[in-house]
Amino acid sequence: MTQRAQIRRRINLRSHTRRFVLLAVVVTLFALAAHAQAPALYTRWENFTTANGMPDEKVFCVAVDGNRIWAGTENGLVLIENGKIAKVYKPEDGLSHRVVTGVAIDKKTGDVWLATFGGLSRLSGGQFQNYTNLTSGLANDIVYGVAIQDEFVWAATTAGISRFNTRTGEWTIFSEKNAPLHEPWSYGIAVGEGKVYAAVWGGGMLEYDLATGNWKPYNDPDGEMEIVLFQNQGLIHDIVSSVAYNRDTKMLWASTYFGLSGYDGRNWHNYLSTDSGLASDFINAAQSRGDEVWACTDKGLSLLDFKTNTWITYRPSPDTKSGHGEILITTPDKKIRKLDSSTTLAHNYILNIAFQGQDIWVATAKGLSHGFRESTKEGKLHERTIVSR
Repeated sequence: MTQRAQIRRRINLRSHTRRFVLLAVVVTLFALAAHAQAPALYTRWENFTTANGMPDEKVFCVAVDGNRIWAGTENGLVLIENGKIAKVYKPEDGLSHRVVTGVAIDKKTGDVWLATFGGLSRLSGGQFQNYTNLTSGLANDIVYGVAIQDEFVWAATTAGISRFNTRTGEWTIFSEKNAPLHEPWSYGIAVGEGKVYAAVWGGGMLEYDLATGNWKPYNDPDGEMEIVLFQNQGLIHDIVSSVAYNRDTKMLWASTYFGLSGYDGRNWHNYLSTDSGLASDFINAAQSRGDEVWACTDKGLSLLDFKTNTWITYRPSPDTKSGHGEILITTPDKKIRKLDSSTTLAHNYILNIAFQGQDIWVATAKGLSHGFRESTKEGKLHERTIVSR
């Protein structure tokens, strides 16, 4: 080989090397950017069922109080401490009814307020105090939701909404007589900034202004109970199962049996399973923090990253005996990636969710699930997703 040919060969090799290095850098930057934008993945699950101490398999609600987890079941109230079931409260312990559908913690007093099918219960200092329709101003003994707003306790009942002033002992009942309640059957209560919101079965969503004492209704503009005609013109449906207020984004979220609705004060953001990564339109509850919106559906737990419009759904594998789970990631271009997890939720019928730092606690029809983020495993799963694209 001549000297000139050798020089030309070296130049070509250097040129190829530079292109290869540049390509490697671009691929690495793309992977890092994709991973940075990817929502959190919950890769490890621990389940609490009747097999390890739960009094009933159906868990309606869950609330976090520091290191203490409170779960309402179809057969009592459960307290979990340090990852173990510490106590189960039942009617024989003073609880107003065995079916506990809602839990709220008073951060100022530490009292635990409970919505039950036999009235409202207050657990304070280890003792129960119960409020029923006959012994107090509670509108009805069937209580689905409870929330704390300063010194007031709000309760959603089948006969309207009750408000209890813990300082004065005064009760106020809101029904079709003094509020725009087309249906008195109330499912949930959420406290916002200067507002209280109520989820009403068949009556949409109500907003109560604490300063003026006035109610404002939000209803489905098309008035249709079977179909959705106007996608983002208002509340997606009038059968509202729960309502949640996000203090980070100032957005309001409503779960319905026909989809998910978000309201930012000016615009509505509605989602159906047919046009998004939502697991199902039948949603039992919604919760939101930061850019995360969680939908508890009858076909799995769905997470919407509102900023990136990316969806992640967690559900058990169809082969339930394996104990494995599926993670479905739906990107804005509607492409779906399925990942496998070695552990999973107790069941795909999700009833509620609560946050404990980065962890989540999920109420299901077959037990209570504790979800963990594992950064190493999460990174590997995201890498698999990136490679598969």
